[in-house]
Amino acid sequence: MSNSMMDGVTRWWLIRHAPVLNPEGLIYGQDDPPADLGDGAALTALAAVLPEDARWVATHLRRTIQTAQALGGRDPLAVPELAEQHFGSWQGLTHDGVSARFPEEARRFWAAPATERPPGGESFAEVMARVASALPRLTAEGAGRDHVAVIHGGSIRAALALALDLTPEAALRVAVNTLSLTRLDHIALPGGEGVWRVVTVNANMPARPF
Repeated sequence: MSNSMMDGVTRWWLIRHAPVLNPEGLIYGQDDPPADLGDGAALTALAAVLPEDARWVATHLRRTIQTAQALGGRDPLAVPELAEQHFGSWQGLTHDGVSARFPEEARRFWAAPATERPPGGESFAEVMARVASALPRLTAEGAGRDHVAVIHGGSIRAALALALDLTPEAALRVAVNTLSLTRLDHIALPGGEGVWRVVTVNANMPARPF
């Protein structure tokens, strides 16, 4: 039996997927480019600190599934609610292209990037809402277990917002690098829903378990 099962703690190992080859600097959001798995040293170092017998989670986007498989998660559960922000009509365009084709919408978005929606897309606040719904559900389903979730920068920020009661504006200030590790614990409490604890944020190529 794992330590987490004995101590009432559900541990989340949140990993941002491997980078995507994107020389043109396109906004990809929920588009589905493949992951670049060429950094074998980073993958090996990260895999070495992940727990055994974990429940593996990814999203429906292949860059997360490919990264999970490269780290040893053979059949991760796909959870679309943990996907990256959808940028609607802006996906597949560069930032300059967005400014040229959608000047007024771009102006409004960058004035309030946490709450404004791109045309046909969603706001970061909406990403936070779906992550805040999915993460407690998954925690309850796998209470007391280790969970390795290979997801996205936006959804990791949203998970931190849930754990720390951050506003959407504050959550967007957090850096989340590709192949970085963010660790959260959910601690069960008698008669309650439990509390979150943040263990580490945006750790790259960690040298020891957290």
